[in-house]
Amino acid sequence: MDVIALDAPTDAQIRAWHEVLAAVHAADPAGDPAPDPAGTARRLLSAEPGSRQRLWAAADGGRLVAVAALRLPGEPGAGRPGEIDVRVHPGHRRRGLGRRLLAAAAEGLRADGRSSVIAQVLAGTPAVPFLESQGFECVLTLRGMLLRLADVPPERITRLLAEAPAGYGLVRWQGTVPDEHATALARAKHAMADLAEYEGALWDADRVREMAEVVAKRGDDLYTVAALDGPAIAGFTEIVVPHDSAGRAAQYDTAVVPEHRGRRIGIWVKAAMLAWLTRERPDVHEIETDNSGDNAHMIAVNEELGFRTERESLEYQAAVTALP
Repeated sequence: MDVIALDAPTDAQIRAWHEVLAAVHAADPAGDPAPDPAGTARRLLSAEPGSRQRLWAAADGGRLVAVAALRLPGEPGAGRPGEIDVRVHPGHRRRGLGRRLLAAAAEGLRADGRSSVIAQVLAGTPAVPFLESQGFECVLTLRGMLLRLADVPPERITRLLAEAPAGYGLVRWQGTVPDEHATALARAKHAMADLAEYEGALWDADRVREMAEVVAKRGDDLYTVAALDGPAIAGFTEIVVPHDSAGRAAQYDTAVVPEHRGRRIGIWVKAAMLAWLTRERPDVHEIETDNSGDNAHMIAVNEELGFRTERESLEYQAAVTALP
């Protein structure tokens, strides 16, 4: 079988790529929605702003049977790791295709001056032993949870809002953070140390704005609610509603700055977000989130709101020097 680079994928190649994703999803659904053909096309035809993308596929008689997408955030040589996603059609596994695609991606990582790469996979799927056999180590466990808004009693949100912690105020915005809160939000994002440890990237006001711009350029809507202690942000939560969400929104970051923890700020800002989203976006019926498996506090907060566990994902990381 041939491994080919898809620098400018054709319509036929995009359809074939989507068929691989659909076959993998059918074998390992884990509660996720089935991949959308239009969404697959958008992801393949343009990288997210602020990053570049490389694509490879393995073909069997002209038919794509395994695919790999490599995201390269920032400029070449940046300290941030690349992000790899390898998918092999269930009927073509155990033939070395994943390893050959990973080797092609490793060359792309080296050419771009990257020292490490990360991958996210579902627990209990063949992707786990594959990554471990290729030198990847698990650095983070993520519990995927889902909240169905129709199952949340309105009185629960009313009660949580009434239990506001003393001395704090709420602020909210849609899209890019207002200038007066940009630096404070960046400082609050440092509270998410579990991710920063292996992402190798620091948050500053420019990166906060960049993230919002990436969301907007995809056509998605970003909503943020923050708790203020004077000019400082003590905690915040973010929700993104994809333009083709089909009723499902995604929880992005939620964090409470260490010195403000223990005051139920996290559940307060989340309740305020649910109240706002219910009024602002009645088309949203579900919210999905991923929580670090060792973040017992945030998992408990989400369960109190009504989230239920749907899946478990694993974040793996490898040094590029360890790759084939």
